[in-house]
Amino acid sequence: MLSGGGARGAAHVGVLKVLDELHVPIDAIAGTSMGAVVGGLYASGYSGKEIEQIFASVDWQEAFRDRPPRADLTFRRKLDDDNFLVHFPLGIKHRRFLLPRGLIGGQKLTETLRRLTLPVAEIANFDQLPTPFRAVATDLETGSAVILGSGDLTEAMRASVSAPGVFTPVDRGGQLLVDGGIAENLPIDVARAMNVDILIVVDVGFPLAHSASLETAPEISNQMLAILIRRDAERQKATLSARDIEIDPALGDASSFDFTRLSGLIDSGAEAAEALRARLAPLALDAASYAAWNEAREAAREPLPRIEFVKIDPASEPYRKALEKIFDPVVGKILDPKDMAQKVDALYGQGNLETLDYRLVKAGPSPATPAAAEGGSGNAAAPDEGLLLSARRNSWGPNYVRFGLNLEDDFQGNSTFNAAAHFVLSEITGLGAEWVWDLQVGATPRIATDFYLPLSYQSPYFIDPTARAEATTIPIYTGQHEIAQYRLRTVDTEFDLGRDFGNWGELRAGVLRSSGDEQLRFGTPTLGQDEEFDAREVFVRASYDRLDNVYFPHQGQSATLEWRGERDADNDDRRVNLASFNYLVAESFGRNTAIFWASGGSNLSPAGESLRTLYNLGGFQNLSGLQPLSLTGPNFAIARLLFYRKIGFGGEGFFNVPVYLGLSLEAGNVWTERHDISFTSAHKDESIWVGLDTFLGPVYLGVGHDNDGGVASYLFLGRTF
Repeated sequence: MLSGGGARGAAHVGVLKVLDELHVPIDAIAGTSMGAVVGGLYASGYSGKEIEQIFASVDWQEAFRDRPPRADLTFRRKLDDDNFLVHFPLGIKHRRFLLPRGLIGGQKLTETLRRLTLPVAEIANFDQLPTPFRAVATDLETGSAVILGSGDLTEAMRASVSAPGVFTPVDRGGQLLVDGGIAENLPIDVARAMNVDILIVVDVGFPLAHSASLETAPEISNQMLAILIRRDAERQKATLSARDIEIDPALGDASSFDFTRLSGLIDSGAEAAEALRARLAPLALDAASYAAWNEAREAAREPLPRIEFVKIDPASEPYRKALEKIFDPVVGKILDPKDMAQKVDALYGQGNLETLDYRLVKAGPSPATPAAAEGGSGNAAAPDEGLLLSARRNSWGPNYVRFGLNLEDDFQGNSTFNAAAHFVLSEITGLGAEWVWDLQVGATPRIATDFYLPLSYQSPYFIDPTARAEATTIPIYTGQHEIAQYRLRTVDTEFDLGRDFGNWGELRAGVLRSSGDEQLRFGTPTLGQDEEFDAREVFVRASYDRLDNVYFPHQGQSATLEWRGERDADNDDRRVNLASFNYLVAESFGRNTAIFWASGGSNLSPAGESLRTLYNLGGFQNLSGLQPLSLTGPNFAIARLLFYRKIGFGGEGFFNVPVYLGLSLEAGNVWTERHDISFTSAHKDESIWVGLDTFLGPVYLGVGHDNDGGVASYLFLGRTF
């Protein structure tokens, strides 16, 4: 019998390891919360040692994230990272904002448990598992305990571990189930009802805190919950008999959320069981009997089947076309868990689904052979095995809003900010179209809308008409002294046609009409006083993106190559051709990451200086020792080498924020003529910085130095890559 306790439940694995070593057979197992996860894995046929290996191999921080790895997101969702937006989306429904039903939807955890329990996936009666099993959950409506002894094993484990507010509740036939620890954290009565003669009870519940440590509201709230849980646990323990064995691992104040210390927690469980070896040893079987017991457990597990059909559950009908397109290719093949995970992520990565899951099911026995029909000995053929797919739209969708904040300060009295909102109206057509609105206020006000429409369902081809209006401030420097400032206002209408290449690339071409004005705000009018413009433009852009993180990349590459051709609507002789590129590659070695990042651009046919055809350099990681945008010219090139290390206190715990210490070496400049581009004429800069990867976006504190003696300091919230 295994109690709940979050990460502390890893101690259960140590106890099971010792029981295996002693040849103590477990005739039935019941568990709550993490105890249900460990117990369910054991009941599905794994040994204690194998569960330990599973715990060591699973990336628990990844398992507790719903969003697939960035490399697996659709290319359109990757484009969202180009803005300084909070990852956490809010839903919009009935003129009000909606939050998800949990901080964690549990999609990745469900995928992990599904993959691990596939050998027993078709066993619906938990008494027929290699070891009979019960999981305890709580009915969110009534607060009563729900004993799960049949159905889907993955769903049962997932329901039992669903801490309210942290995990989304599990909908089981209209009944919302959450963490069983609320109703019955130590299910002794459940285990006793499974007709066992001796109970081995393992309690890893969190101890009550001393009054001296109860100083904050969260600590007091946690204490209140712990009191309620332990009160029921003590009631259950009072029913134990002298024959029963209670094991209480010495876990101290180990956190229920710290999944980085699992190895030590497993060892603590093993030590607690070893301390009771004298009481456990009489329960052991001889070697031959224990081997036979293990063989019987293994016989209940089945090899991965050949998939003969794919079914869609009725509630998933809106996603039938997408599900069939992605999963029909598995028909006729042996089930491949890795391939299934990739296919799940391909659709889930679009961002519109709360859950996407599959189950193994049988189609029913085939008709009897002719011999059987005539009274002979012919038998019915074995039933076909296939997949039952289920997809559920986000309960807070299908319309979403993400907010963003960008702040920058140079410690010299200059600061800027932008606040943004990104509205997405998804699934507005049967083809999966999106209508997106962007609003931004601050230093760079902006309003934009685009209508993204695939040309057919799940088609790689799309059209994307766009309209936007924005205003940008552009400083003009002589050396490092600002001598003028312009305000560039543009109104653009654009029509794009593109093609996605899997989730890693995009080729896009478009036509654009841009109108507006360039106004001198103050200073010397080096580029003219005020000027209005009306231009037509065509462009082609190829993009590649396999980065795992756009803010602090650890692995992968990204690249963009673009050509833009502009024609003045009032003067067809004025033509401008701009070509640019950007390339970044990241590689990590443990906590350390190295990045090479290069960018360049050129006006291939200069036709007079214009703010819209000039490139800017200067600022953090763009020649860090210079003032932001202090270099302006028709040609630019810059290369950077970056190195950063994740440092000790960040990113190690469940909710901790990763913290990095980094430095950069940069060489680049702007040039009037392309033939002047050279390394000797480039600025050589370096920077040192501290970065935090927060849920609001990256935060940087840094200082840069230029080879001409310039020094610049930075504090800002927002992306740099």
